[in-house]
Amino acid sequence: MKYELDHINPKEYVGDLVFLYGTEVSDRSLPFSKKELDYLKAKREEGMEAVVVFDRLPHHVYIVNFDSEKPAQLAQEKLRRAADKVVALLKAAKQSKVAVTGEGVITEEVVAFVEGLQFADYSFDRYKGKKPEHVTQVVVDSTFLTQEELDRSVRLWSRIEWCRDRVNIPVADLNAERFATELEQVAAGLGVKCTVFDKRKIESLRMGGLLGVNRGSVDEPRFVVLEYAPDNAINQQPLALVGKGVMYDTGGLNIKPDDYMQEMKSDMAGAATMASVLFAAAENGLPVKLVALLPLTDNRPGFNAYAADDVLTMYDGTTVEVVNTDAEGRLILADAIAYAVANYQPELLVDAATLTGAAVRAIGTYGIAAMQQNAENPFNLMRIMGNQVYERIAEFPFWEEYDKLIESEVADIKNCGIAQAGTITAGKFLAHFAKQTPYIHLDIAGVAFFSKKQEYFGVGASGYGIRMLYAFLQTYEMLKK
Repeated sequence: MKYELDHINPKEYVGDLVFLYGTEVSDRSLPFSKKELDYLKAKREEGMEAVVVFDRLPHHVYIVNFDSEKPAQLAQEKLRRAADKVVALLKAAKQSKVAVTGEGVITEEVVAFVEGLQFADYSFDRYKGKKPEHVTQVVVDSTFLTQEELDRSVRLWSRIEWCRDRVNIPVADLNAERFATELEQVAAGLGVKCTVFDKRKIESLRMGGLLGVNRGSVDEPRFVVLEYAPDNAINQQPLALVGKGVMYDTGGLNIKPDDYMQEMKSDMAGAATMASVLFAAAENGLPVKLVALLPLTDNRPGFNAYAADDVLTMYDGTTVEVVNTDAEGRLILADAIAYAVANYQPELLVDAATLTGAAVRAIGTYGIAAMQQNAENPFNLMRIMGNQVYERIAEFPFWEEYDKLIESEVADIKNCGIAQAGTITAGKFLAHFAKQTPYIHLDIAGVAFFSKKQEYFGVGASGYGIRMLYAFLQTYEMLKK
């Protein structure tokens, strides 16, 4: 999708036009006839969020009604969802270009609507012979935002779509080695330092979790470290972003039953998310020093696959009893977290992972299950920014009693607790390796990939969480002050 800015006079514009219609707007400022205004008012009384279409043959005007007096985050989310409806209408009319203007609207609301257009129009077309129709060009009224504001948003949206594409690609075409190579290529184009550890290097580091999970696979593992260090960084020690990169998860020897293996190409969404956040920060020059640590492997039941009852020795020397080979994500994350703590001494460590089905059962597909240890202030800021961009996080307790659920009789800890509190015990397992470093755990299992259309996210990979983390980084200076 391409964007341009132009001054739009809705009374004279020739082409398909979206008109955002907020509240408390003078009738005299609206580009509609009296008959059309009467119809609009009637529709607004029926439902404040109605999308009304007027013919301007051969074009159309799409009036997006919204309540601008609602809290900002709700008004903007309603606009994103309205954009999903408009995209469907444009495609039905076989229109690929549209302009956006309005009355009773502010910059943030225009950006939210255009953001919704971008996300709703996305589809994963890589393997389709006949490509579906897309909205290819959007003209935005320059009254509402500058070119720099638009460009910064477009760069972020493009990085989100890059993430969605990576998560949607099956493991046959994107294994650990190929993903690592692509991360190298993107990093080189952005001036981001990228270090890729191959299997021999990982063995020398004694990353028992990553190596253990990889034992059943024909594809070698990779451990990728991305470093972004701007000259004007507000932090001396970096923020560490750790992402789960299980390129495909069969469950290992504890193989997944029935159709639970479907969509497991998405089990590397955490790694794609954290890489995308760092790349977006670099592209837009955010003044925050970052390091992303991405352990990559698939989890297979072949060869000398690791098994329940095995004991693995992790990077930091912790011994882990394997209770279930389908609790593999926390094993590779643990090595990455321990490596981050030992080698970067981050002032904050955040991980993102499609970690537990328990998170989905707890809060459904409407937000991120999250926990924090020694990071109350950063967590509160992250929650605020999540609410603002409508990628919300729900805090789970991290009481010390949960530690007992991962105690082992034969090792320091075990990789899985009982069925109850599964999301929390997974977080507790990872917190062990964070030690005293301020730590936030984000379980994105419910939101990283949708099997059914969910608003403007559509079907498949969503990129959920990138906007929240990016907004957190934009405002991170508040914590420093």
